[in-house]
Amino acid sequence: MAAGDRGPEKIADILGRLFLARGWGRRNDRLRLEAAWAEAAGEELTRSTRVLALKRGVLEVEVRNAVLLAELAQFHKKGLLARLRKALPGVTLTDLRFRSGAW
Repeated sequence: MAAGDRGPEKIADILGRLFLARGWGRRNDRLRLEAAWAEAAGEELTRSTRVLALKRGVLEVEVRNAVLLAELAQFHKKGLLARLRKALPGVTLTDLRFRSGAW
């Protein structure tokens, strides 16, 4: 039998492949973002920050304290954004947004 002659597939099989593919893709994307951030930010900043999400081209990063948040936003944002764009070819990255957080 040819591949096209197998007949209809079970919807459970189709959905299983879809969920597996989408879940795996999100996990890989997340790891790629975290690795790019670590490379762009360096070891010291990476210890005090955490990647939250990439939404509509804006990378959201949680920062451990308000002083560091202000420093990143005012003095380092442009350089970090340039390094991230180099580390993430093919990803549309328009801005960085820093959020205060504690963990």
